[in-house]
Amino acid sequence: MSATALFGNYARSNLSFDHGEGVWLVTTDGRRFLDCGSGIAVNALGHAHPHLVKALQDQAAKLWHTSNLHQMPDGERLAQRLCAATFADKVLFVNSGAEAMEAAIKCARRYHYDNGNPERFHIVTFEGAFHGRTIATIAAGGQAKYLEGFGPKAPGFDQVPAGDLDALKDAIGPQTAAIAIEPVQGEGGIREIPADFLRALRKICDDNGILLIFDEIQTGVGRTGKLFAYQWAGVEPDLMAIAKGIGGGFPMGACLATAETAAALSPGTHGTTFGGNPLAMAVGNAVLDVVLEDGFLEGVSQKGLSFKQKLAGLVDSHPDVLAEVRGSGLMLGLKCVVPVADYVLAAREAGLLAVPAGDNVVRIMPPLTMSEEEISIAVERLEQAAVAVEAKLAEGAA
Repeated sequence: MSATALFGNYARSNLSFDHGEGVWLVTTDGRRFLDCGSGIAVNALGHAHPHLVKALQDQAAKLWHTSNLHQMPDGERLAQRLCAATFADKVLFVNSGAEAMEAAIKCARRYHYDNGNPERFHIVTFEGAFHGRTIATIAAGGQAKYLEGFGPKAPGFDQVPAGDLDALKDAIGPQTAAIAIEPVQGEGGIREIPADFLRALRKICDDNGILLIFDEIQTGVGRTGKLFAYQWAGVEPDLMAIAKGIGGGFPMGACLATAETAAALSPGTHGTTFGGNPLAMAVGNAVLDVVLEDGFLEGVSQKGLSFKQKLAGLVDSHPDVLAEVRGSGLMLGLKCVVPVADYVLAAREAGLLAVPAGDNVVRIMPPLTMSEEEISIAVERLEQAAVAVEAKLAEGAA
């Protein structure tokens, strides 16, 4: 029997953290790590941000849960702020990114059902996508490694290659309800979808009477230098799933929608016990207080450009380890020549935490509050990691 009482579905490191300070994590034995993973793009404002801590503590002393059977004043306020800053007219709060995507999928299908087209329930998605771990969202993502062993793939999801408009047009028919896409594929390897492709998707949806869903679970809440990545392209969706950064570390997500689309989820069609709970709403509002401050998002863009330029220099200096730098804002990726796990481990040994992704890419996604000095420290540690990997390559060749 295993020494742990936990399920074995995670390949955990041997690190155990006691507390965090901004962009730093401190282990139970006192070692400090620069957190360039942010809990997989979750800790948008770092660890123990004082404004978030106070908001959560204040709310925790008042009220934790009442359910959606009653009014949620802080939820109404957060929804109004999200709508004012985006395309959306309505917001549904949930607990995670996968639940936000589930809500978007159900809303799209119900929209067509209500309009007399129940046959329109298929969602077209793109190869390399990741939309969550539920039965529906692994079907939406379409990746074999996540589907294996869980029975038949849930029906109604059609994958096409990202960037292939011809294949997309061939996949659309009288059965199609929506197209769903990540403006930047995160788990897929920090692969940016060109703005002209997103604009083409909007036109295809309009021409065919179908809905456009953006998955901004990883890209949202300032990660790319705008509040949401779609805003770079000037293309508005009908539905959008968000999570991760909006809670700053507290579990929450949301589905944003136009008024026409949101009307499909009438009373009784969908629900959540914990979604929109007072604790989550307090933290979500606190996150927006910071991210929507004048100059904050511009600062993310500037820091992202600086970081990317430094990483490009790192790639040039270590061609046997690193192939290219990708991404924008503080959602960056280093495509590796060596196995990505080897470089992530070397970075960890150098005191920096990063996250592996598909396409042999390591994700660099620090808190948006990271300073220029901390960016320089990060690059130094990534350099140390590259040198360590090169040394092992030399040993292997000897």
